[in-house]
Amino acid sequence: MSDSLQSLLDTDRAAVVADLADVIDAEVSDQKGLGGAAVKTAYAAAQKVKPGVVASATDKMLPDFLSALAPFWDSRPTGIAFADHLVANDDAVAEALLTVTDDQAATAKPALAKAYNSLRGKAKGYVIAALPRVGGVIEKHAA
Repeated sequence: MSDSLQSLLDTDRAAVVADLADVIDAEVSDQKGLGGAAVKTAYAAAQKVKPGVVASATDKMLPDFLSALAPFWDSRPTGIAFADHLVANDDAVAEALLTVTDDQAATAKPALAKAYNSLRGKAKGYVIAALPRVGGVIEKHAA
């Protein structure tokens, strides 16, 4: 993993986790229509089953998320915002990040796995939509 991204685990972990949890909250809040209602319902159910699950899961998966993002960080052209680089590579980035969450869902408690699996079909679109915010958080903390 890139030294810059590794430092997020060593020095700013709590701040990175809090900012990424805020990204997730904002992305869920932004959802509209029937699909948005389903996302919000599943999200609320997961939080009800385990309060603090978003921050806890983000903290647990942060090393794997950063490993998934490292190739994109390392290949970012000079002068290009990380968010823009992620968006330019959205399909590959989403697949890399979803591999992390899929692995975690495979061993999650049944209620949490059910909530995740109910959204998995559309997850790639949700991840792609979140990439500008995710890239901004990573770049903010890696600077």
